[in-house]
Amino acid sequence: MKSIILTVLLLLLGLTIQTFAQEGNIILPKNSQKLTLMYAQLKEYEGLFEYINNSNLKIAASPKDTILYAIINESKYPLTPFDKDVFMTMSKDKVIFFRNSKNKIAGYYTGHDTLKILDGNIKFPKQMWYPRLSKNLNEKYSYKQPKQINDGLNTSSIEKTVLDKNLLNEMTQKIIDGKYPNVHSILIVKDGNLVFEEYFYEHNKNKLHELRSATKSFVSALTGIAIDKGFIKSKNEKVLSYFQEYPIENNSENKQKITIENLLTNQSGLDCDVSNPHSVGNETTMNNTDDWVKFTLNLPMSDSAGGKGMYCSGNPITLGRIIEKTTKQTLPEFAKNNLFNPLGIKNFVWNFKPDQSSVETFCQVYLTSRDMAKFGLLYLNKGNWNNQQIISKEWVAQSLKKHSIVQGVNYGYLWWNKYLEADGVKYYSFGAQGNGGQKIYIWQEQNMVTVITGGNYNSQSPSDELIKKYILPAFSKK
Repeated sequence: MKSIILTVLLLLLGLTIQTFAQEGNIILPKNSQKLTLMYAQLKEYEGLFEYINNSNLKIAASPKDTILYAIINESKYPLTPFDKDVFMTMSKDKVIFFRNSKNKIAGYYTGHDTLKILDGNIKFPKQMWYPRLSKNLNEKYSYKQPKQINDGLNTSSIEKTVLDKNLLNEMTQKIIDGKYPNVHSILIVKDGNLVFEEYFYEHNKNKLHELRSATKSFVSALTGIAIDKGFIKSKNEKVLSYFQEYPIENNSENKQKITIENLLTNQSGLDCDVSNPHSVGNETTMNNTDDWVKFTLNLPMSDSAGGKGMYCSGNPITLGRIIEKTTKQTLPEFAKNNLFNPLGIKNFVWNFKPDQSSVETFCQVYLTSRDMAKFGLLYLNKGNWNNQQIISKEWVAQSLKKHSIVQGVNYGYLWWNKYLEADGVKYYSFGAQGNGGQKIYIWQEQNMVTVITGGNYNSQSPSDELIKKYILPAFSKK
């Protein structure tokens, strides 16, 4: 039935199709000439376009799966064909292209916005569509030890660990073959050494990657450092005391009890819950306001402070502003001086501006995968890096301890406390994780850190499956 529907939709787009074959979750025509035709016609829509908030986006057709994508920053979002010159976003919004007098794409309508094409001659590199480009299609992946570079991470061979090289070879080959799409990097640090490091698509050890909500765990670290250094008196400080300039709406004795710790555990009690579509503190609504902190603090209370755990991005955003107020530095400056520099992290981007200008960047930090691994290793080593105590042992221990339950998962100070099951064995981890498949996992019992980055935005990421099937089983072998 699905193939019939897709056939009709593609016919509406003017794409001639004969018969189809199933390839994973992608339906491809058996006749490669028809696939070429489909791709060629989708390329009509390619280009650089205007976007909301005076920004822009790119639209590109993939030669690999013959799907049109909207690319915002480096995040790719599929556009599903709906009618001639009409596509649907993942959130079911229509994107309606319009043409000029020469029948060329001139722009698109979405909602009440009319957005024009800026450049119709954008070239997209082939690497962005394929996990690996190889001249020899029969060539199989074989493990290679990560290279030692002067970045503070020691490397070693996987042969010196209990990890299964054959399983990791199989995992990497399946990613290369497209079994697990949109995996950008996988790194494993075992016994203090980087023993596995692979990149896919356009990604490499020097390329910055967005962390999305994994950024929250960095805010947790910076909160602890600010407390350790005396900028913030304690985690029990009342949040509203830092925002005397705001005439707080929906003010109450309950709201006045919200503490810094409540923000860290996502127990602010504010009506802000990503899993509740009826929540007043909807993240999309917040993103389109001029002051995300003000928006958050003005929300009504839906529970008592310290009560139910509710996943709310406004909580760490508010923490970031408190750090800025108390340290008299921007959050990125404070991070650079007190966290990144000590870890040898020199290459990062963090535009912390909690207002409408960050609607597509979410105030997130961008790091290399290697530097993400350093952050995980810092927590695995209880806040110590090269004999320097960057974060106090006590703060690290409290951060990883269960304080609340968020979305059915144990939760610390903006860290997930979860387990993955492999071969009937439960393996417990502490995780910083974000949309798209960004995962920094700390495995204390295994003395290991795993880092995975990806581009499966607003969809199921294979990150956990990869860890369960190809990394953890090595520890259960007799």
